[in-house]
Amino acid sequence: MGKKQKTIQKEVSLSGVGLHTGNTVTMTLKPAPVNHGFAFSRIDLEGIPTIEAKAEYVVNTQRGTNLEKNGVQIQTSEHVLAAAVGLDIDNLLIEIDASEPPIMDGSSKYFIEALEKAGIEEQDADIEEYVVKEIISYKDDATGSEIILMPSDHYQVTTMVDFGTKILGTQNATLEKVSDFKEEIADARTFSFLHEIEMLLENDLIKGGDLNNAIVYVDKELSTSTMEKLKKAFNKDNINVKSNGILDNLELRWANEAARHKLLDVIGDLALVGTRIRGKIIANKPGHGVNTSFAKKLAKIIKAEKRNNIPSFDLNLPPLLDIHQIMDILPHRPPFLLVDRILELSDKHVVGMKNVTMNENFFVGHFPGAPVMPGVLQVEAMAQCGGILVLSTVPDPENYLTFFMKMDKVKFKQKVLPGDTLIFKCELITPIRRGICHMQAYAYANGKIVAEAELMAQIARKK
Repeated sequence: MGKKQKTIQKEVSLSGVGLHTGNTVTMTLKPAPVNHGFAFSRIDLEGIPTIEAKAEYVVNTQRGTNLEKNGVQIQTSEHVLAAAVGLDIDNLLIEIDASEPPIMDGSSKYFIEALEKAGIEEQDADIEEYVVKEIISYKDDATGSEIILMPSDHYQVTTMVDFGTKILGTQNATLEKVSDFKEEIADARTFSFLHEIEMLLENDLIKGGDLNNAIVYVDKELSTSTMEKLKKAFNKDNINVKSNGILDNLELRWANEAARHKLLDVIGDLALVGTRIRGKIIANKPGHGVNTSFAKKLAKIIKAEKRNNIPSFDLNLPPLLDIHQIMDILPHRPPFLLVDRILELSDKHVVGMKNVTMNENFFVGHFPGAPVMPGVLQVEAMAQCGGILVLSTVPDPENYLTFFMKMDKVKFKQKVLPGDTLIFKCELITPIRRGICHMQAYAYANGKIVAEAELMAQIARKK
């Protein structure tokens, strides 16, 4: 039994200000169905557009991970996504009435509290997990930031931050297991340096009101004019620098709070991969840019592996159906029977195989001196497997014929040559109704995908 997907039991709302807009924002976290993943919904816009939390929608990573789809934006997505991952949630709809979630205290703490208040429940579907088999890495040469993903029994993250400032030397943080996120990482707040704050003040970009949602590391001399601006931004009469080099607007929760917050960001940004990861992340000098570039790369690798997910079958085992049993079900006969064995059969899928030999009659003319199996016959073979799937649903298959209705998205990737062993895998796209079988079919040989197609076939009683 695999681990089950999870969502929340009921919806829950929280309000606060957006860090960059300064406006009051209300965010409602809602349960979502299986295989939904995370998505944001802008309820303040016409048509309530939704943006899936996927790396492909990342448009920029200045001061937060910002997503855009069809012109609709979500800013600073990472803290709420980190909370969802940290509580082992798979499916969640995040409704907001502005472009960014409320910053709260700059950590994931309040999002964790809200999600726990809503309650977490298992759903009736297994989680999909990407099991890391070999090291995958991404390096940004300009910044020296690097992310490495390596095999591990479960999801783990280590972050190492080094900002080259005296005040914030090198810090590390590690999350050994996701279940520690709430205690170890969730409360770590966002931070910035005084030089960044000065720039933001000058450009009128800090709108979140009092800066009680960011630790400010004082990495330079504090000028009188900056001091005055800060007092105004913080709504305070007095501001000082503490002995540990941070402004006295708040107390550190951990000595390495900065590294822990960077780890929180990594978890939130890698949620955009869209698949759970079973592996260990080591992030050296992480930032939203390198995190999301890595997420894009990993999402592509996962997609390609899924597409090329070559099923492995032990061809030495006795087949589920041999050629005689196949001929009892299918109306086809040699030389047009293109399936030798059935290896698997359920109510939703079928796996068959064919040994392609030099004495196939189509090689006589296709092509003399350069034998290649016609693509249309590969499609026909896949359809014959589908015929077995649909005919296995009737008690008297010998009284039926199978007919093609349509084929779609047919692609041929590799040549099929004499000596190849073809494996066909067909999975239902929709349940069989009225003898109509709509399926996604793949053909593999030599550890590679050779053909794929969406096929629709129908069985009809012999007249």
